[in-house]
Amino acid sequence: MNPPDEAPRRRRILYGRRRGKPPRPGRQALLQRRLPELAITLAGIGPGELQPRRLFAPPVNDVWLEIGFGAGEHLAEQLQAQPEIGMLGAEPYLAGVARLLALAEARRLANLRLFVDDARLLLEALADASIGRLFTLFPDPWPKTRHHKRRLVAPETVAMAARVLRPGAEWRLATDDAGYARQMLQLLTEAPAFVWLAESADDWRRRPADWPQTRYGAKALAQGRRPVYLRFRRRDG
Repeated sequence: MNPPDEAPRRRRILYGRRRGKPPRPGRQALLQRRLPELAITLAGIGPGELQPRRLFAPPVNDVWLEIGFGAGEHLAEQLQAQPEIGMLGAEPYLAGVARLLALAEARRLANLRLFVDDARLLLEALADASIGRLFTLFPDPWPKTRHHKRRLVAPETVAMAARVLRPGAEWRLATDDAGYARQMLQLLTEAPAFVWLAESADDWRRRPADWPQTRYGAKALAQGRRPVYLRFRRRDG
């Protein structure tokens, strides 16, 4: 039971798998060696208390967050292109974490911190207006109607994102599921905190030049599914 002056923490909710086939010995060793150095722990941190810039030394110009980074190729490309940015990655699937660590090691990427748990716990812990860009790319669409409540992009998450994104920050989302795209658009266009950055009728069909392709995005195109790319800006105030 929480003490009277302590706000209740959000309950961890994770759907789908966290572990698949055991990583190859080299990647297992990499997980054991590097993850403790890079892992974000929330022990002793209350809601809204985590100042992400303090996770990095030397100081970084801004902090970006990718939720559900999959195999890590998009996050690694962003970090390589923006070495002065501190990148947070949230991903519960250990095989994906191991792949990202391998990319980071091969490319000698710095300024990376990882949260291997429910990303909503991290969002709850982050301080107000502490994130400069948020990525939510191809989250599990949970296409069955009875599973829609499992979708990551939901009213609760939109409210969390509005709190942690600083004014002018961008939220980038992608999906190849038409129903999920409609839900994303409805939630964010109705949210007072966000403005859609579409500039033309087919803007949402074109991936911006500074938006690296992911393996999943390439697979969707190869299989005839057209991904949707959405960009929203956090309003002032």
